[in-house]
Amino acid sequence: MDRTDGRLLGRERESEQIHALLTNPDGPRLVLVRGERGVGRSAFLHAVGERLRAQGTAVHSVDCVPGDDDRPLLLALRLVMALEKHRSAGERQPPTAGPVARALSAVDQRDQAALEALLHAAVTRGAPVVVLVDDAQHGDPDSLAMLGRIEWPPGSGVRLVVSAVRHFAPSAEGTEADALPTAREDTSHRGLNTEGARAPGGEGATGTMDRLAGVAGAPTIVLTPLGPDDTTRLVGRWIQAKLDGALARQTAELTRGVPGAIDALLTGWTGRGEIRIADGHAFIGARAPVPVLPEDDRFVTALDRLGEPAGAVASALSILGPLGWPALGLTAAWTGLTSDAVGDGVRRLVESDIIEELPGQDGITGRGWTFRLPLTAHTVRERLGPVERGRLSAMAVEILWKDPDLQGAGTAISQSPGDPDETNALTYLADRIADAGSLVDRERAVAELTAAARRIPPGADDGRVLRWLRAARDLTEHATARDLVLQQYGKASYVAGDYSTGRSITEALLRNPGHALSALALQETACQFVALTANQQDWQALSRLATKHWWDELPVPAAVKASGQALALCRLARWQEAWELLSRTQPLWNTGPADRAAPMCFKAVAELALGRPEAFRRELAMEEAPELAPDTVYGLTAAMFDELAVDHDLTAATTLLDSRTLTAPMLPPLSQFLHHHLTGRWDQALELARQLLSNPYEVQTSGSDSYLLPARTAAILLARGRITSALNMVESSHGPEVGPPRWSMRVSEAEALRTLGDLEGAEKTLRRGLDTAQAHAQIYATGELRALLAEVTADAGRAADAAAHLRALERIAAETGSGRARLRHLLASARVLRQEVPETAREHLREAVDLARLRGLPFETAITLLAAAETGAGPATLLYEAYELFGLTGATLWRSHTRTALREAGLTVPGRKQATAENEHLLATLIAEGLTNRQIATVLRLSEDAAAQRLSRLFARTGMRSRTEVVTAVHTGSL
Repeated sequence: MDRTDGRLLGRERESEQIHALLTNPDGPRLVLVRGERGVGRSAFLHAVGERLRAQGTAVHSVDCVPGDDDRPLLLALRLVMALEKHRSAGERQPPTAGPVARALSAVDQRDQAALEALLHAAVTRGAPVVVLVDDAQHGDPDSLAMLGRIEWPPGSGVRLVVSAVRHFAPSAEGTEADALPTAREDTSHRGLNTEGARAPGGEGATGTMDRLAGVAGAPTIVLTPLGPDDTTRLVGRWIQAKLDGALARQTAELTRGVPGAIDALLTGWTGRGEIRIADGHAFIGARAPVPVLPEDDRFVTALDRLGEPAGAVASALSILGPLGWPALGLTAAWTGLTSDAVGDGVRRLVESDIIEELPGQDGITGRGWTFRLPLTAHTVRERLGPVERGRLSAMAVEILWKDPDLQGAGTAISQSPGDPDETNALTYLADRIADAGSLVDRERAVAELTAAARRIPPGADDGRVLRWLRAARDLTEHATARDLVLQQYGKASYVAGDYSTGRSITEALLRNPGHALSALALQETACQFVALTANQQDWQALSRLATKHWWDELPVPAAVKASGQALALCRLARWQEAWELLSRTQPLWNTGPADRAAPMCFKAVAELALGRPEAFRRELAMEEAPELAPDTVYGLTAAMFDELAVDHDLTAATTLLDSRTLTAPMLPPLSQFLHHHLTGRWDQALELARQLLSNPYEVQTSGSDSYLLPARTAAILLARGRITSALNMVESSHGPEVGPPRWSMRVSEAEALRTLGDLEGAEKTLRRGLDTAQAHAQIYATGELRALLAEVTADAGRAADAAAHLRALERIAAETGSGRARLRHLLASARVLRQEVPETAREHLREAVDLARLRGLPFETAITLLAAAETGAGPATLLYEAYELFGLTGATLWRSHTRTALREAGLTVPGRKQATAENEHLLATLIAEGLTNRQIATVLRLSEDAAAQRLSRLFARTGMRSRTEVVTAVHTGSL
């Protein structure tokens, strides 16, 4: 999956460079390929060989493996055998005689000079061949030294490509000279023991490879880690889906663009089902744990091969590294090693490119160590047992608490190594406290963990915050403090989408409330418990919470019980019961600004749903906001915003946010999605929707409509021609009948069926939605059902039924004062009346245009302008404005209808090439949705013959021959 056109992703420049070197008759005979572990040298060499073979060049591969360095002269022998194999036919000898036999004898007798002479002779008279030597760092040093002494004769047809591991640190310009340091920095002045730093055998293969890089005329191809864009492309190809930004970002941070690490990370995540796919896009769960690399992974075995003391030092530094130089003394104390042994372990780890030292501000002294790959650091840390990790963490915590100068530790966690900031230091200390547990002062630990959790912005690092608060809960010894920690833990669980944990915590607090929790805190906990249950769509449990009996069993104040039960009734859309309960118990909860804020909002929403909007409009002002806690104001504002979005009231929603000095990006994810939908930013809306819908158990629900998210998502998909996907969205969102009414989903389903020409199915769906809404006494926002029923029955030729629905819709608009209901009434009545009373229809459409412009919703305005222009209620040039607005939202299906209207009006369609491309893309999308030719004709409002002609032109222009090819092109984005 990492290839494109037969070449490695992200290696285009290097591929062309080495191909030019190897195909140039006067080019070098020795080429080195260097790069750090996992960077993809083997894959690169394989691709180089395949390309050469395809051009008729003879290629032979020699792979070195661990242990080869203990077998003297092995690599030289294998090269002699490879070259002799490829000698010209007239000179070829049996493998048991001649040079090969003499080479075997030289190896047996350890006769290095004889073997070197044979290797030189083989190079001199060898037939044209490219020999690829991979992982030469495992080769025996004597053989590698021979390669540096070979005198390549003029005209030799032998080319040698040698690949080996080595970490490079390219300069900003990325020149090869900068990427090939000849020696490591001398660290002896820092007190580290320099004796015995090399592996047995002197400088070893690494040093020999460094000398090979200095051979005259031997260029080096440096493979560096992939950049962010190529990393994202590689992951997308690996998963076969488009990436969510969080998944791409986290992958890049954990792997730093090293392909081998990317493969290991994705293998771990997919093996546990942590990567979720929604609508062709891949997401990682917000709390998905980072996988631990298996024992046979290349990054793990590289560390294991170093043995001790390097292994023990690496384990210690995975915890202590960010502390800087004090980490060495702590490592010695923990491991029982001498300072010299610790220094030797550090040096071996650095030379093996497992860790690297972070320079201090002066550029000379160091201030800590970090692992080359955060994924390796995580694995080493997790391989420690809980006791070892706790002891090491306790050492770190104690030294940080004692030495304020070390409070800036945490660079190993930094996503920009060498640039520590306050957040990194905060998370490092909190992580260590959580690991240390009872090994440090409990009271101080709890205080610091809870304080750290409060300082992390919601959504920034929710998984880590939950871990800290879980540790704080376990460390708390006093019941009073424990309740406060649990309350914070419950709120954090809600924000993080860990609804199961949040439910268990909040229910425990309600069943056994401590003295530390005030009546207001218990009210918040009760409402949170209900909201968590609703977000999990556990409607049966929510039905139990809507009963007086369930709450009567709890030892909490009566006002708390009334608030919790009322919210449960609201979430089940049992509006009349909720209003009656809150009206009856109002003396209990209406005792102060903070106590009445939530129940008053619930009561206002219930009245709004029942068709009485006055109380809700008063609550929008929230005059008591200065007396409420910021969290309370934020929560109520978000809830009210969602209610306004239910009725597409962008004007009131914007005014609400402005009055609270909030912006859309500050809202919860569901509210952000609704804002994107209303304002026409549908690409951003879909991105959020996919993320929210990728885990069906973490879907936030709004008060009066629990299906807003899937319903609005289906509407976007439908407007973009993805009709089957819209219907699948509806089908996947069907829940048990005990839940709240799905009237908004019925609207989306009916729109899709109507688009396919199934008027009967659309009407049945709408009537089911209307019946359930009426069973719950819901009036607010049900104008959508009435408007569609009026249009569908009119299209079916039943004028009397259409008129009855119009009268009901007019009453809803009058009772609720809803601008959306008024607009839908104007549009529906114009559709119903355009044949019998055309002038009245045009008058309604002109009023609709004025109202739509005032409301300012792009898609809604475009629909209105299109209807007005098509019926002559406005100038035909309105079509141009509608065309632009449909383009703004990406409503490709409606943009196609507008192009048809422009041609029928005798107007020029803007951008001929773009229009053709959009038509073809829409047609391909309909094919990918599995629609038949007849259905495609219905959707595009064409005859079947015209639709067939369009299909023929699509196949002719693209060169594709089947629907299957079209579907593949659409799904891979390669149309």
